[in-house]
Amino acid sequence: MSAPEQQQQAVPEVAPVVAPEGAAKAPAQPKQQQQQQKAKEAKVRVVPAAPARVTVPVTNVDGEFGDLPLCDSTLLTGRKWVTMDEIIPANEGEKVWLRARAQIVRGKGKNCFFQLRDRMNTCQACAFAGENGPSVEMVKFAAKIPTESWVDIYGTITKADVKSCTMKEAEISMEKIFVVSAATNQLPFQVTDAQRFDPTYTGLQADADADAGNDAVEAKAGDDAIIRVSQNKRLDNRHIDLRTPANQAIFTVQSRIGQFFREFLYKNDFIEIHTPKIIPGVSEGGSEVFSLDYWGSKCCLAQSPQLYKQMATVSDFGRVFEIGHVFRAENSNTHRHLCEFIGLDLEMVIKEHYHEALDLIGNLFVHIFNRLNETCGKEIEAVNAQYPFTPLRFQEKVVRIPFTEAHAHLTAAGEERGEFDDFTTAQERKLGEIMREKYDCDLYIVDRFPASIRPFYTMPCADDPRYSNSYDVFLRGEEITSGAQRVHDPELLKKQAAAKGIPAEGLKSYVASFENGALPHAGCGIGLERMTFLFLGLKNIRLSSMFPRDPKRCAP
Repeated sequence: MSAPEQQQQAVPEVAPVVAPEGAAKAPAQPKQQQQQQKAKEAKVRVVPAAPARVTVPVTNVDGEFGDLPLCDSTLLTGRKWVTMDEIIPANEGEKVWLRARAQIVRGKGKNCFFQLRDRMNTCQACAFAGENGPSVEMVKFAAKIPTESWVDIYGTITKADVKSCTMKEAEISMEKIFVVSAATNQLPFQVTDAQRFDPTYTGLQADADADAGNDAVEAKAGDDAIIRVSQNKRLDNRHIDLRTPANQAIFTVQSRIGQFFREFLYKNDFIEIHTPKIIPGVSEGGSEVFSLDYWGSKCCLAQSPQLYKQMATVSDFGRVFEIGHVFRAENSNTHRHLCEFIGLDLEMVIKEHYHEALDLIGNLFVHIFNRLNETCGKEIEAVNAQYPFTPLRFQEKVVRIPFTEAHAHLTAAGEERGEFDDFTTAQERKLGEIMREKYDCDLYIVDRFPASIRPFYTMPCADDPRYSNSYDVFLRGEEITSGAQRVHDPELLKKQAAAKGIPAEGLKSYVASFENGALPHAGCGIGLERMTFLFLGLKNIRLSSMFPRDPKRCAP
């Protein structure tokens, strides 16, 4: 793409002049003019299509420039490739091959500049046609390469002062360039716009829904106008949105959460299991399931691996965990709910008290967060650049309070609620503020929830059956984990299931698993996406779901 075209993309449209009410209709315009005028009036950024690029097929891989043939695994060149991390002053003078995306392309006359991107890193490459440089033909070819194309660049590492890239002290002086895969000239939005900090972003799902249909639009940041890309536009074109440094960082952090979850549990004698997601009954004790016909029988997608991980513990595995899909048919269009997410579940037998499990769960969170802070500094910085947040505060021994104390804190703060009511979203956030002020922490546990608001398989408290041996873990004022000691006595289990209105037919095999000797056990379920977005202080869970599924989205 040429320099003038790049400049045209970088300039936001001016505010439209709105005709007074009742003004006469404008004369008919050609379709293209009508679209441009409509875009201006909606403050929509117009990204004009660049003229068609003439491809230059490569007939000699040792040539200077061109479009490489389709990679069908028949060609081996023996080239030594470098990563972008190696574009540093210490390697000055080295001849290197680098494959990267062309994030910005600017050409003028006999000069051409590239900003190249590889995941979270960027570096600069430049070409100056002349007696000791590449040919004019190569520079002209390079200047017309569309942004977001994959290119192979050969050149010399030289020292430079490049403030606009992550590799700030060196660049590549290009000698050869080949297009590996050309991007279309008409992108839905520019990655450089999608990665920009947007001061107008609230994270509220209602705002995102109201923004539906918008493309790249102007947003005011003080006296300056910036280009912002709506959440729905991002999700509709997720394969492009995911290329931003912040998104690369978010999903690297998410990957590490799974790694450190496994790491801690393996060290504590757990084994990983895999349970079915097509089940005959209701796993959590409610009607909010995705039902399906299973060869003539009515089944549903699992809301949780709960029943199966319990059955594994009574099968003498003792300590088990699973990382797998969870499905919730909840029509909740909020900033923190999804219809499909990844669950981090664990279950373990206990000797005497369910706090054996609760202690382990607290230590698990501390381990994960400490390891993230140790290993993901670059990723946390990249997220913070686009979505500013305060670092997570937590104590090595996680703060734990009973439900009754949490209720007292909320009522003292003026919240109107019943003694056995569950927390509303607003009350969770208020409790988070109280805990931060009182205990200087964003991570805490609320213990002994009312039995009336917990699933049928939750063990009631022996000293007061109105409460239960159950707990929630909270992060930044939002619940990320629910757990409890489970009922392992079959008669008590059937009694509590009946009291909750759970049909006995679908629980036969589950109840039967406790009839032949079952040890007491406890566990919890954690939402991976929820842990990710709350650890990073993001405002909407869809930012931490690679391809989110909610009541209004089942694509791409």
